Parts: sequence; C-alpha cells; structure tokens
Amino acid sequence: MNPPSDSEGTIISARWIVPVEPARTVLASHALVVSDERIVAVLPVTEAVARYSSYDRIDLADHVLIPGLVNLHTHAAMTLMRGMADDLTLMDWLKQHIWPAEMRHVCEDFVRDGAQLACAEMLLGGVTCFSDMYFYPQATAAAAITAGMRAAIGLIVIEFPSPYASDAQDYLSKGLALRDTLRGEPLLSFCLAPHAPYTVSDQTLRRVVTYASELDIPIHTHVHETTAEIAQSIEQHGMRPLSRLEGLGLLGPSLIAVHAVHLQADEIDLLAHHGCHVAHCPSSNLKLASGFAPVRSLINAGVNVGIGSDGAASNNRLDMFSEMRLAALLAKAVSNDATAVPAWEALEMATLRPARALGLESTIGSLATGKFADLVAVRLADVHTSPCYDPVSQLVYAAGREDVSHVWVNGRLVVDNRNLTTLNADAIMARAAFWRNRMAVA
Repeated sequence: MNPPSDSEGTIISARWIVPVEPARTVLASHALVVSDERIVAVLPVTEAVARYSSYDRIDLADHVLIPGLVNLHTHAAMTLMRGMADDLTLMDWLKQHIWPAEMRHVCEDFVRDGAQLACAEMLLGGVTCFSDMYFYPQATAAAAITAGMRAAIGLIVIEFPSPYASDAQDYLSKGLALRDTLRGEPLLSFCLAPHAPYTVSDQTLRRVVTYASELDIPIHTHVHETTAEIAQSIEQHGMRPLSRLEGLGLLGPSLIAVHAVHLQADEIDLLAHHGCHVAHCPSSNLKLASGFAPVRSLINAGVNVGIGSDGAASNNRLDMFSEMRLAALLAKAVSNDATAVPAWEALEMATLRPARALGLESTIGSLATGKFADLVAVRLADVHTSPCYDPVSQLVYAAGREDVSHVWVNGRLVVDNRNLTTLNADAIMARAAFWRNRMAVA
C-alpha cells in the first residue's frame, strides 16, 4: 500500500471525503492527492487520475476519508494504570491510588512503555496527533517519534517532588531543555503544562506565563474540573481559580483550559473575551462524576472547544469516536436543545478546533491543499453503519474506532488495513503485562 520509493505521490480516492473545511462539506467520488508529506489537491477522481497519471492509486470504495483526529488532552503513559482504580471520586482516586502508584513506579521506562501502548491504541482509532501532560516527557516524545505520530508534548510543572524532578523550577528547567533538544523534530510541538491551579503556586504560574510568551507556545492546564477545587481556591486565595489565573496573566489565546466543567456565565464570557480554548473530556468527566461542561454555552460565546480523552486511568479508552458521540449527546441534554453540537460540529471539535488550540491550524485539522497529509479512512459498509444517508452523521453516531482501516501521518501509512506499520503490538502488550504484574504485587 505504500508508494514505491520513486513514486511522485499517491492518489487516494474514497466514496466520500469530508474535508472539515469548508464546514458541512461532503465530497462524493473525490480523491485526495498526496506528495512530499502534504496534500497537493482535492478534486474529482476523474480529474485526479488525468492530472496525476504517474501517481500511485489507492481506492477506498466503501470509505469516508477525514482529517486525522486530534486528541486535545491526555496522559499517554497512564494507559499502564487502565482499570487500576475505578469508580472513585477524583481526589480519592488521585491521593489514595494514582499519586502513590506514580511515586512507586513511574520512571522513564514506565512512561516510554505506557506512551507506546497509548500511541498504538490511538493510531488504530484514527488519532494522528495528541496533546500530552505527564512526567518524563522525553519518553513520551520518543514513543511518538517511534510511532510516526504527531504530538504536542506537555512540559509538566508541579510543586511537589517526583522521581522526575525535585521542585517546580527543576520541572521547568528539564522541560525547557527538552524543548531545545527536540525542537527540530517535525512531528513534535510543545506546551507548558502546569498541572492545575491547586498544585502550582503563584510564583511558578508567573514564570510559566513568561516562558510561554517568550517561546510562543500554549499553556495546557486542568481548571474548574470539580466543585471541591473551586471551594479550595476560595478558601486559600479568596477567589475562584479562573479569577486567580486572570490576575496572574494566564488567560489569553495561549491557554488551553482542560475540563472547564464548573463555570459561571461571567467566567464563560471571561474565557471568550481572552480568546482561551477549552479541552472537553466528556467520558472522564462522567466517570469521575466531575459534572457536565457547558459546551453549548461556551461555543455560543465564541470559545474554541476541542475534545480530549483524558488518560486511560480515568477513562479506560483513548477513543475519540466515543468522545465525539458523547460530546454531541451531552451537549443536547445539558442545553435541552436537540440541535446543539450537530454531527459536523462534533467532528470539527475532534479535528480542526483542537488543532487551532495547539497553534497547528495552518498545518493540520482539515483536508486542505498545502496541509500535512494526516488522514484517516473509515469504512462505512458494515451492519452497524448501514444504510448510510449522511456519512458525517454515521461517523459520529454509528461508527466506531473499529471501523478505521487506514491512517496516514505526514503522508506516511502508519495503519494499513487495521495493522500497525510502525509499532509491534505484541511487544507493546508484553511490556504492559510486565508493568501490570509489577504494580499488582506492590
């Protein structure tokens, strides 16, 4: 399926192409032409074959071709904690289970193995780019490079010591040094990732703002996830977390506010006024009983909302198809409006809008000439996807990640007929079993 080494490019034709831009567009009997890692044309099949007659052909007659999905928030290495501490409240889950396990087991090998497992799962589910936040970001970066996957590596910052770093300044120093080392990697970008307002001091947050401004990179942080977090902020700082972040200068077009569940009307307006972005994680919010994010109100106010899975320890699946469907359904129920977040908008929230939040909108997130060829082919010819009246509706409400057949990143075929081409699934699962056995006896 890969073009030969002397090929000028590849013509990929499909029953439908959904480019995402322009919005609500569905192209039937079209082809996408790829050369030198980029999309060079989107046009009818007959024109593509005539104009690019020397190019290789891939015909996906039962498929819809979409942009690669962009997971706006996850903790990739936490796949190794999948199912380890379920059905608990957030702070009990963190303080009694996750944080102690991390102190005992997290190391560079743990993060590399967990991130490779996450990359395999996400690629098979059509995710071509993910935004991460975790310890040992160099190991996550290495896993993404091995997988041939695009990643926005979060340079985590937190006050308390861990096996990775001793204090906030140590986290910042190591993260910034990593960015300097890997800034030439074509599939990597970087974010500063202060964990949350309740785990990062004012002094450290001011440093984060300074570095983010100097380097022109996003700031990725959990905020307003639970009512307990807000009550704690009022008790300790005399204000709600968003007000505190505004006073410290964090609110702006560089901010990706993760979860943003508990928002008052004036806080939604505040996010919109400053041009902030929100990473909406519906499954994790439900599983930890964090609440229901006011997605329709955020979008109506002009806030850019993208979808994330969160980590597998609080979701159990890094499945953006599930997240798209949940995001659409929850928005309707919460707003009491069946027209809220229609299928086309849910798909945009999993492609172009998270790309925008990461500052990657000009290069990925839609199938447009000149953008990198991050593509996903989804087969819509099975019992659960038949009949098909509207391929976009089918993608969001009926299809699943098991329907993903092919995935390209930067024009490179990384999933071919449901088979990973860059990663060894058996070896990755063997390492996952090793960590499971080690953690189970601790």
